Amino acid sequence: MRNISRRGLLGAGAGVAAAVGLAACKGGDGAASDDKGQGVQQPGKDGATPKPTAEAKLIGDGSTADTGKQPNQPEKPVPLEPGQAPPQFVIFSWDGAGEVGNGLFPRFLKLAQEHDAAMTFFLSGLYLLPESKQKLYKPPNNRVGASDIGYLTDEHIKDTLKYVRQAWLEGHEIGTHFNGHFCAGSGSVAKWTPAQWESEIDQAVKFVTEWKTNTGWTDLDPLPFDYSKELVGSRTPCLLGQDNLLPVAKKLGWRYDASSPGGHQMWPVKRKGIWDLPLQQVPFPGHSFEVLSMDYNMLANQSKNSTKGPPARYPGWKKEAAGAYINGFKRAHTTNRAPLYIGNHFEQWNGGIYMDAVEEAIKHIAGTKDTRLVSFRQYVDWLDVQDPKVLAKLRTLQVGQKPAGGWKTFLKSTA
Repeated sequence: MRNISRRGLLGAGAGVAAAVGLAACKGGDGAASDDKGQGVQQPGKDGATPKPTAEAKLIGDGSTADTGKQPNQPEKPVPLEPGQAPPQFVIFSWDGAGEVGNGLFPRFLKLAQEHDAAMTFFLSGLYLLPESKQKLYKPPNNRVGASDIGYLTDEHIKDTLKYVRQAWLEGHEIGTHFNGHFCAGSGSVAKWTPAQWESEIDQAVKFVTEWKTNTGWTDLDPLPFDYSKELVGSRTPCLLGQDNLLPVAKKLGWRYDASSPGGHQMWPVKRKGIWDLPLQQVPFPGHSFEVLSMDYNMLANQSKNSTKGPPARYPGWKKEAAGAYINGFKRAHTTNRAPLYIGNHFEQWNGGIYMDAVEEAIKHIAGTKDTRLVSFRQYVDWLDVQDPKVLAKLRTLQVGQKPAGGWKTFLKSTA
């Protein structure tokens, strides 16, 4: 695989300079929770890859199949009761979601199993298209076949198919990270029109649903889901272009978008009818500013966009990265219970310290009282059954603000 370009991945307003001067909001000691465990329940996993419970109904060329209800899903969410504390939701997500021989995809699938966590994998459609067929890709405002991320080798495409298949069967969500990851110049996604976004999405879906035609690998098992039903959310390359994407997402029936940069740890709102679930500013240990809750943004502040900084700095940088995730979790969990969104890439940047930091954060967070490690889809399932008045009340809580009088008092009545 060629080196992956991450130009502009920080997103507007979330770069190194923009982060400087963002004072860390203080949290506090949390009051005892009133959560009775109602809401999203984590699926139990026995360590084995589950099998579809229904006979597969092949779709199109057989690249995908309708195998029935997705396994390992939580119980149907229910509204909060009066005075009941909301769960602390934490969503770990992965941009690109390609397996390139470094073992990171299976590593985090195993970790999710061990800690009853569901995650969201934003699959780049291009990762299922052989480089020999690159001319099938017609990116808006770029030459045919162009991409700012590398095409995968045939073996890595097969590995990616294997782990995407396993991820869905184990209860994780498959979203989209689109295709060519264009972040700079005249072809940047920031300049795409709604019609161009629609073309990009159509191509991303085709690459996922027609990989057998494009590869000729007719003997491989299909992906066990109907992508037209599975796909309900995205994250744009570089966190750019959301304004023109949202009308298209709404038209397609998507339910959320995770592309906003520089959000704060507060309860979400809808934009243009779509849940807006932004990466968030979290306290950054050893720094006077907050950092966006994504591995690359920590790298940008630590090694100035170099993916191979001085190895002597790795232990300290890993501690800062893990601490940022954990600090963000603690601040929300002990105060306003705002959801925490964390973004990652399957990359060995700076010796793999960011992957180790994510693992440390998962192990710290998993099992904490009233905490749910869920996918974005599972989270919006919960949001959509809540009383709008309750959600409006939760939105009044600022970053690090405790509910006045505790949860029983604060959410006793929303009349």
